[in-house]
Parts: sequence; structure tokens; C-alpha cells
Amino acid sequence: MEDGNTNHRENKEAGQYLSPKQNSKYILNVEDFYVFKIGNMWSFFRGQHFSFWMICLYLFFEYFRPQLIYPVIDILPWAQLFLIGALVGVFHDKSIHWVGNPINKWLIVFAILIYASSLNAYFPEISQKHYIDFYSWFIVYFLIINIVNTKQRYYLFFLIFIVCVAKIAIGTSLVFAMRGFSFAKWGLMGPPGYFQNSGELAILMLTLFPATYYLYIFMRNKVSLVEKYILLLFWMTPLLTIIGSSSRGAQVALIVQLFLIFRKRLFKLKTLVLIGLITYSIYSILPEEQIKRFESAGSDKTSEQRLLYLKHGWGMMKDHPALGVGYFNFAPYYARHHSEDMLYDTPQLPHNILIQVGTDTGFLGLFSFFMLLLLPFNLTRKLIAMKENEPLLYLIRMATLYGVVGFFVAGQFVTVTYYPFFWIALSFVTAGQSIYLNIFSNSGSRLNIESV
Repeated sequence: MEDGNTNHRENKEAGQYLSPKQNSKYILNVEDFYVFKIGNMWSFFRGQHFSFWMICLYLFFEYFRPQLIYPVIDILPWAQLFLIGALVGVFHDKSIHWVGNPINKWLIVFAILIYASSLNAYFPEISQKHYIDFYSWFIVYFLIINIVNTKQRYYLFFLIFIVCVAKIAIGTSLVFAMRGFSFAKWGLMGPPGYFQNSGELAILMLTLFPATYYLYIFMRNKVSLVEKYILLLFWMTPLLTIIGSSSRGAQVALIVQLFLIFRKRLFKLKTLVLIGLITYSIYSILPEEQIKRFESAGSDKTSEQRLLYLKHGWGMMKDHPALGVGYFNFAPYYARHHSEDMLYDTPQLPHNILIQVGTDTGFLGLFSFFMLLLLPFNLTRKLIAMKENEPLLYLIRMATLYGVVGFFVAGQFVTVTYYPFFWIALSFVTAGQSIYLNIFSNSGSRLNIESV
């Protein structure tokens, strides 16, 4: 009895809210999952609450999309049903406690401003049609940060994300290789949905590359040779997909990511050789047509139209500083007031996330959005100590932040504010921080913060 109580106390200190009976039945150490120990993961997964099953299945169906691979099961809106299941389950999962974070407050402010902007919009009916584009991620964010509340859940949820996106990376990079690494005007196509367009597909790869790279660095001496090669494949194929996507913005974002990831080792011989090999490999397979697209940037029709969007978008923000022209009102407003600067038959979205947010919600919304962008990079004394005390949580956090950088840079060329990239990243940052601080508060005496 004493041993059972001891185990229960130790697991509680580690942020694992399980009874002694559960301790003896299910695998508790996250190290037992490294890196693809499916049996151990399943033993843990089947002992979890219904809410965790639902949020994992939601992520799987949203990203992996098995209903498209097997059309016979494409008879129900699976992702939405699993999301509803998670929402119902969250009220019955006794391990769930409200997660507080400054990001939550600014996300709520942003949500309120979107609603206020919709009421004040030039075309309110258009705003209302697009409520789901943002508010679905609002719900997903709060479900994830509250349900994914232990290291084991966090790692398993993260790995589901990795595998789902890696499946897309492997498939699209194979398409690029099979066409001889040649240029195609449409780039590469992802699965129907958020990632079908080549530009959005490339941004998805920008979130996968740092995640799988850091996971490989962390796990390479802890796993079997086969698992090591799988991880290597997972972080190489996103690079190929970004190159084959023909997305100039994503390729610029990749360069920024590489510079930031290797910045501290930039002038070491090993790093220089690695960067040289990556650069040479990219240049060798980069189609000539893609190089010409970079050379023509700013002068081709597409670039000219996007510059006009930026110019008039900024004007809209200055003319309507408080709440903008209305949530998702950029295109119809542009068509009515700037038809002389439409180089295509119909107006598009502004192809810039800052202009999109600014015209959607004004400078108030843009300020809130900047707070959401910056807060994940704010490191307190306790969070700095995460690197030494909880390296797994630290690597996921850093990988996610580099993904946010990729999203932001690429987002200066495409309109992806209300796509899953940023909102899922925010949920990973908040959930990981909450788990770590919970461990810190329960066992602070064992955490090393003396060197901070």
C-alpha cells in the first residue's frame, strides 16, 4: 500500500493525475514511447479519457484525411463529429483543470473584435458566412490546451501531428521526384482542404520541417536505426516539397528558418558544410523556371496585383482604423472602391496576413494579433529552465516557434490567417507551457533553476 501511494505521489508531481490502480495498468513514462513504440502508446491511449480519444481523432481526420483515401467512409463530417465529441468529453474528464495563459486573454479579445467588426462591416452577410473560418480554431485551441494536459498526452498528440503531416510530405515529394524535379506552374497539390493549394501546402511543410528536425536531433541516440532513418525521412521530405511547391514566399521562409536554427553554429565547420550541402542540393534540383520566377518578382502580373492589394489595403486600414472594413470584407470592398486596379477579373484576398487582419479588424485587431504572435516567444525565468529540466517539452516548443516564424514570413505573400497553421501552433505552445509549469509547481525543488 505504501508503494502504491508513493508511485501515485511521484506521478502526480510529474503532472500525471492517475490513481495507483491506473499506475499498475498503464505505461506512464513518456520515455517508453520513444520514438514509435506503438504497443506502449496504445496501452496508454486506451486507458485515457474519451475526451483525449476525440481530440486525437479530430487531429488525425483533419490532417491525415483517411476519408479521402478510402471514399467508402466519406459519408459523415468526421472531423466535426470528433470535435463535438471532444467538447462533450471535456466536461466529464476529471483530470481537466482550466488552463490560464495570457495568450488566452488576447485570443478572446481577438474573437470579440472579429464579432464587433462583423457587426460594423460594409457587407455583414459576408462576415457571417465566414464565422466558422476563425471560431472553429478558437474552439479547437481551448479544447487542445485543456485536454492535452500531461507529458504523455502531449507527446502522443504531437506525434500524431508529425505522422499525419509527414504522410503528406512523403507523398508530395515523391510526386516531385517522379516528374524529375521539374517545374510545374501549379507547384504541388496537397489533399483537398486547407493544404490543397501549393502555397498552403508549402507552409504546412514549414511547420513540419523544424518539428521533425528537432525530434531527430533529440531522438537520434535514443532509438533504433530504423526509427532513426524514419525520422531522417520525415525532416528531409518537407524540404523537397517546399522546393517543388514553386512558392517563393515559402522558400524565402525556409531560408529564414535555416538561418535561425543554425545561427549559433553558423561559423562552425560542420555547420557550414551542412548548410553548403543543403544549399547545393536545393540549387541543383531547383527548376530553372523557378529561378526565373524569383528574378521576375515584383514585375510580373501576380506581383503587381499583390502590390496593389498592399497599397489599397493599407489605405483601407487608415480610413477605417478602429475595426477595419469588416471581417472578410476586403475583396468585395476592393471591387467596389478600387476596380480600376483589378488586374484580374475578380478581386482576391490581400495575400498578406497583416493586411488581412488589419482590414478585417482594424488596428485594434492587428495589435491583438501581434500580441498573439509575440507572446509565445516571451520566456520567463521558469520557462528558460525548461531546456535543462524538460528537454522534450523544450524541443517541441522551439520547433513550434520556428514553425510560427515560417508561417509569418510566408504569410507576407499568401492569405492564411484563418488556416490551422498558427492556431494549432498556439495550442502546442500553451499546452506545453502549462504542463511544464504544472510539473514545476509540483516538484520545483527538484528542478534545476540555479543556472538561470
